[in-house]
Amino acid sequence: MQLITKNLSAADFVSNSINGSIDISEFYGALNEKLAIIQKKYAPFITIIDNPELPKKHGALYGLPISIKDCICTANIKTTAGSKILENYIPPFDATSVKRVKENGGVIIGKTAQDEFGFGTFSTNCAYEIPRNPHDPNRSCGGSSGGAGCISAAADFPHIAIAESTGGSITAPAAFTGTVGLTPTYGRVSRYGLIDYSNSMDKIGVIAKNVYDTALGLTYISGHDANDTTSSNTKSENFEDYAKNSTVKGMHIGVPKEYFDNIDNRITKAVMDNVHKLENDGAIISEVSLKLTQYALPSYYLIAMSEASTNLAKYSGLRYGMQNYVDGNFSEYFSNIRENGFGREAKRRIILGTYARAAGFRDAYYMKALKVRRLIIDEFKERFKHLDALIAPSMPIIAPRFDEIKKLTPLENYNMDKLTIGPNMSGIPTISIPIGTIESMPIGMQIIGDHYNESKIIKIAAVAERNLNGN
Repeated sequence: MQLITKNLSAADFVSNSINGSIDISEFYGALNEKLAIIQKKYAPFITIIDNPELPKKHGALYGLPISIKDCICTANIKTTAGSKILENYIPPFDATSVKRVKENGGVIIGKTAQDEFGFGTFSTNCAYEIPRNPHDPNRSCGGSSGGAGCISAAADFPHIAIAESTGGSITAPAAFTGTVGLTPTYGRVSRYGLIDYSNSMDKIGVIAKNVYDTALGLTYISGHDANDTTSSNTKSENFEDYAKNSTVKGMHIGVPKEYFDNIDNRITKAVMDNVHKLENDGAIISEVSLKLTQYALPSYYLIAMSEASTNLAKYSGLRYGMQNYVDGNFSEYFSNIRENGFGREAKRRIILGTYARAAGFRDAYYMKALKVRRLIIDEFKERFKHLDALIAPSMPIIAPRFDEIKKLTPLENYNMDKLTIGPNMSGIPTISIPIGTIESMPIGMQIIGDHYNESKIIKIAAVAERNLNGN
């Protein structure tokens, strides 16, 4: 197994599986034991599939191990969204993204750990497992897709993680674990079968070891879906093609100065060093301003919490969520279920979101935040009239230790998302790539593009990756 796993990309693994060089039955027999060891060391999974269903016919992902974030429905496999209130939920259907993975021969190996319903930056709000960073188990993997980043970093075999982002939940774990995280344009990948956090911002994307594998994953989960009214009719593309022999010559790349405020100086230096390498490759670099950046964080949390409180209202113990013996009136039963089923951060966001959309406050908070989001989107669109992409740090710090996280206030926690909120709430695509280490911990650089311009950011990411690898 060592021979066939350590040095193969996802694409090479698929090719070898199709031509018979890799016996996938033998491979998965050995993989079960390996996953158990990884789980014991780093806890990336909530659920591991002991005997995964192997594909009956060849496809573009034939035999490839695929993990699924636990907020994405998988038929006959427990799906909890990291919450006790869904601890016994076993969906009768696959999310569209999962269905497409299976149709193309991918093998579902497990459901990855996450912050409850996506509420967090460090994956410490999970009701089950808290994933530990493979680079230092005393540190966070980032959130909310921490398990996806964790298994992508820990796996010494070809693998793609299907993850999800609302405000930066793919970029953060990619940066903290030294992996590549691709968050597509809102609507590029169907949200059908996704357990909602914030309907207007949730996006299913990919985390993998390199740019090519990440683009490969996006190719086969994207595309229009009639089951999702927000699904785009934009033609699907072979995104992995953009990672091959790409060039940045003549591309205009902006560096937003506001995205370098209060950032670890070592991260700033590493990002700018890589920007200068791209300039040497023929990119045209200019400093730009995104003045509305300061308003992104408060606007995001007002919108996200308002939508989350609405989405979570259905988990009352009647039709959805944890159930118990009915004792007392409806309000008492409802309160008891939600008290025991939701964690502290979920309760905080429900309360704040309910307040923001209450009678008398909805116009002052939620509606105003939506207007600010529109202005932020317009500012991005204005910059992209003259630019092919923007480049900035992925996260302002290296992955923090768990004891450091415990000392952060909720506001300090939310502020960690300041570099990822703007692009995510605007629905534009981003890709985070590792660009080195500080104190032996990975750091990341994010490349941000205009709506449906995944091709451009993948090209830039591929060139930057080659520069880092000395190719």
